Amino acid sequence: MADDIKFMRRALMLAKKGWGRTSPNPMVGAVIVKDNTIIGEGWHKKAGEAHAEINAINDADQVVSGSTLYVTLEPCSSHGKTLPCTDAIINAKIKRVVIATLDPNPKHQGKAINLLAGKGIKVTVDVEKEKGQELNEAFFCWIQYKRPYVLLKMAMTLDGKIATKNGISQWISCQTSRSKVQRIRQWADAIMVGAETIRVDNPQLKVRRPKNWQNQPKRIVVSKSQNFGSSTYVIDDKNNSAEIVSFNTVDEWHKYFKQLGKENITSLLVEGGGELAGQLVHYNLIDKIAIFIAPKLLGGKDSRTVIGGFNPESLIGAKTINDMKFTRSGSDFLITGYLNHVYRMH
Repeated sequence: MADDIKFMRRALMLAKKGWGRTSPNPMVGAVIVKDNTIIGEGWHKKAGEAHAEINAINDADQVVSGSTLYVTLEPCSSHGKTLPCTDAIINAKIKRVVIATLDPNPKHQGKAINLLAGKGIKVTVDVEKEKGQELNEAFFCWIQYKRPYVLLKMAMTLDGKIATKNGISQWISCQTSRSKVQRIRQWADAIMVGAETIRVDNPQLKVRRPKNWQNQPKRIVVSKSQNFGSSTYVIDDKNNSAEIVSFNTVDEWHKYFKQLGKENITSLLVEGGGELAGQLVHYNLIDKIAIFIAPKLLGGKDSRTVIGGFNPESLIGAKTINDMKFTRSGSDFLITGYLNHVYRMH
């Protein structure tokens, strides 16, 4: 079991090399082991290209017959843009397959296991299961609920402020944190902000590093007035203008999120401001938070708060964050946690 965990963790590391490049497909990594030695490795590099298992088989420096395959997600067993990975595994005469987590799609879930077992291949499932599901939390949500996974990212001072009274917020977080935000944006299929963020910050809402990033996210601005000021990057961009939306009810939000799901938007990053964040939290539309906390005290009763919106009448209205993690981010702290466990398999 210790060896299984070791090799699966290597496969999970490989899967992350596909970060931001595989959507709407999941990130998947694979390792082929023979005589307790890795002989081949692979990961899914881009949607529409070869899957991790195929890349690992092709990477092997010796015959893979009789080997063990470690893969972070149940191998595909149906015909799509590529041939089923189960066929390749069977043809390669791999004797054992170790899987982190099953396919979240009920139509495919467990099918590969039955196919492989029917050919005499030993199959072990749920090795590093939680890490396998967390890696593709957006994909798991999208497959099961037909909507994007919603991550709220904010940067605030230690006293919970995101900007001064007049909206000045650059820069609350440190350079290390801002670099991490660029990686989060790589992950996102779409970025959403409120109109006030556009008026005050005039953000580009795109991946700036690396400069040649190909998978720029869809840009969405929530605004009732559509008053954005004199000049805005995202509104005036003739090649990729932001989509402007406005909703009055939670049902309208749900309908819009379903529409995004149909557009293959698996992950939605909400970057503020506080009023938009407050509305989405109130409606239970946030799945996960990533909040950068800077060691600063801004003060001011009229300084802008990280979560605005509706006023709860008691602490019963407070939302509980589950599975929180605290990590250093330069001089800041990054807190992540879940409001909904929608990526878990049901």
